[in-house]
Amino acid sequence: MQDFIEDKDPIETREWLEALESVAKNEGGERATYLLRRLGSHAREMGVDGFGSLNTPYINTIKPKDEARMPGDLFMERRIRSLIRWNALAMVMRANDNDEGLGGHISSFSSSATLYDVGFNYFFRGPDGEQEADMVFFQGHISPGIYARAYLEGRLTEEQLDNFRREVDGNGLSSYPHPWLMPDFWQFPTVSMGLGPIQAIYQAHIMRYLSARDMVKRGDRKVWCFLGDGECDEPESLGAISLAGREKLENLIFVINCNLQRLDGPVRGNGKIVQELEGIFRGAGWNVIKVLWGRHWDPLLERDEQGLLQKRMDEVVDGELQNYKANGGAYTREHFFGKYPDLKDLVKDLSDQDIMNLNRGGHDPYKVYAAYHAAVNHKGQPTVILAQTVKGYGTGQSGEAKNDTHSLKKVKVDDLKAFRDRFNIPLSDEQLESVPYYRPAPDSAELKYMFERRKSLGGMYPARRKDFTALETPPLDFLGSQLKGTGDREISSTMAFVRILSTLVKDKNIGSRIVPIVPDEARTFGMEGMFRQLGIYSSAGQRYVPHDRDQIMFYKESKDGQILEEGINEPGAMSAWIACATAYSNSNCPLIPFYVYYSMFGFQRIGDLAWAAGDMQARGFLIGATSGRTTLNGEGLQHQDGHSHLVASTIPNCVTYDPTYSYELAVIIQDGIRRMYHEKENKFYYITTMNEAYQHPDMPVGAEEGIIKGMYLLEEANPSSKLSVQLMGSGTILNEVREAAKLLRENFNVDANIWSATSMNELRRDALDCSRWNLLHPESEPRVPYVTECLNKFNGPVIASTDYMKLYSDQLREFVPHRFKVLGTDGFGRSDTRKKLRHFFEVDRYFVAIAALKALAEEGSIDVSEVSRAIKLFGINPDKLNPVTV
Repeated sequence: MQDFIEDKDPIETREWLEALESVAKNEGGERATYLLRRLGSHAREMGVDGFGSLNTPYINTIKPKDEARMPGDLFMERRIRSLIRWNALAMVMRANDNDEGLGGHISSFSSSATLYDVGFNYFFRGPDGEQEADMVFFQGHISPGIYARAYLEGRLTEEQLDNFRREVDGNGLSSYPHPWLMPDFWQFPTVSMGLGPIQAIYQAHIMRYLSARDMVKRGDRKVWCFLGDGECDEPESLGAISLAGREKLENLIFVINCNLQRLDGPVRGNGKIVQELEGIFRGAGWNVIKVLWGRHWDPLLERDEQGLLQKRMDEVVDGELQNYKANGGAYTREHFFGKYPDLKDLVKDLSDQDIMNLNRGGHDPYKVYAAYHAAVNHKGQPTVILAQTVKGYGTGQSGEAKNDTHSLKKVKVDDLKAFRDRFNIPLSDEQLESVPYYRPAPDSAELKYMFERRKSLGGMYPARRKDFTALETPPLDFLGSQLKGTGDREISSTMAFVRILSTLVKDKNIGSRIVPIVPDEARTFGMEGMFRQLGIYSSAGQRYVPHDRDQIMFYKESKDGQILEEGINEPGAMSAWIACATAYSNSNCPLIPFYVYYSMFGFQRIGDLAWAAGDMQARGFLIGATSGRTTLNGEGLQHQDGHSHLVASTIPNCVTYDPTYSYELAVIIQDGIRRMYHEKENKFYYITTMNEAYQHPDMPVGAEEGIIKGMYLLEEANPSSKLSVQLMGSGTILNEVREAAKLLRENFNVDANIWSATSMNELRRDALDCSRWNLLHPESEPRVPYVTECLNKFNGPVIASTDYMKLYSDQLREFVPHRFKVLGTDGFGRSDTRKKLRHFFEVDRYFVAIAALKALAEEGSIDVSEVSRAIKLFGINPDKLNPVTV
């Protein structure tokens, strides 16, 4: 676009500009904006291009005359901020003053200290007010700064600061925000980049959901999310911003620290990341506030009658902006101002140091306050604040604006002295040698000011609520119809789950707290009946008449709908689940979320979010529907799950089950609700269900305990049988195991004890716990793992077959007291019928029977020729393809 410096008709241009200025002055900015939009629309109708840009000039969004005035004591706040900066620096340096190199980060907080300080002093509301505290997603690498503030407030001791990244012996501080490790302090784990932004969006989304259902008053509570410009390259960072724009989440504020550097170098060395982000967010319907230049630039901009300074700001790339702060005032004079003689003349009266002191907007508390004030008062849109800063600010030649500053853990002595002098830290040269902490006296003006500010905002922050009012769990017989068999009728375990869910939502105590969550496949899971019963939450309600309105199960959207239908968006649906699963802590409102999804699109796609859920002590149920490698016939490789239970087992507080029958599912869910919401155990559940229909029997008497522990005896062999084996199975493969027992009895006179193994993972955890206890109590009577105790009741080899990789069952090998054979579905999935797939992966009834006979032959109980006879009888090709290698 042609700049008006080269304008062919400056008089006409001036007339247009004066007309716009007159409207804005006399009728207000809204009227001026309206006219510009109408003008742009009319231009497009005429075919005139040039109105499609989503960018504004590279200048602060809020003009100096429009800035809200910061009401506090600037000098006192700078004093406090300087002490925080020092203690954060000292903590990281002391942690690395040894041979172990514990690490830590200095530069990220040094660039964002003002952004946080203004928030703490004026905006972040604590838990002691009339409404729930704000939610603040702190950028993970700035944790030393938050600890340093808490130290000044007396919330943390010097010993704790010295134990930064030393947690094993207790009284330490976690490296990054980790609620599991600091349950009274941190709310959200954010250092896995990209997870904070998407979770913040869905926390704001669920805050609206709770308000719409009259469960928690929203008021003007805010969700703040701090992230870096480099972090925005993570798909999750920007992946859900359209949801926030579409739902007009005015309770959401992003603050992006645009220090223009990521871990190894510039974010956009050859471009302008701020402009890129502005266009993305504006296009998604956000209110964008740019805070690029500090107040020392204001006089220059006011004197820039030709617009040369604005032109230079618009054209310079980020790599050069980094150079200016890395190379000093003289370099900046020559390379920034020096491009245009008249622009260089604009700063002729400034020294090189004066030019170096031209501050970036994110380091100017006045500019930051004005932006925050505008953000919290903005209506109808989420707001993103793009704050330009300098990475490593204040660290001098050691790290300021250097490419390697992210890894900075120590500062050179001369730079340490310069840091002390720059921020007026009252320490002598001799004291600097030990890099001591500094905290003023409790009755000092600084601490009094801090406490007054936090008291006015509802108390200390960050703070996390650990406890909540226990929920009354319905008794198991409340699910009585699910404990009975289906008779001749065949249903899937997914359908059994839907029946259980439909029953739970009717409970007077917890029914309203049940939150069904689906990505976009409720009909696949047979949940469409809930559309009309519960309604699908929509912030806009339902502005249209659904075409299927005459059907019983029509698509019903509602402002107070109970179902969350999050679209084809597994990370978003998982983030919604996390927000609901942590509502007991973040909103003092326990919810019981059930996120139902294709199991294959679960842990492998959202594993990082699932790990974060464990960290923040989420409570709820993940339902891996249509699970198993061979259950989902016809779909093929990328739809078939044979490993989710192994992935889920890596999360210490994730309890996993692979039930077969309706009664097993009912027992597990009822017990899970009791454990999580009545006993308040810090756990969440992953349960797999299948879409294969079969008959479900009545629950055997006394099976409940075994179902929960991980296995129980489903069918017992005849005690008089001469030969017997023990068969274990789970999910739909348990039915194959039961059929294998018939083959063994009818063709080989071998009887079987059949175990329903609802959780190999829980069996292993119990066994490992016993092993550890036995190791550390060598003179006490050894504890016997539950799986060992069960299998020791009978003789004969043990064969386990599941619809998952062999390792899922094989993890029990150490604790199985007999010869052990494992069948599983290693390898890539493929499309075919269930029968064909089970034969291909060698987990069907025939391979179970052959494995049992082979184990008996190895023990010398039968002749090996019986195995060959079985292979021939069952029509198995001994040279069939290996499913692992094809």
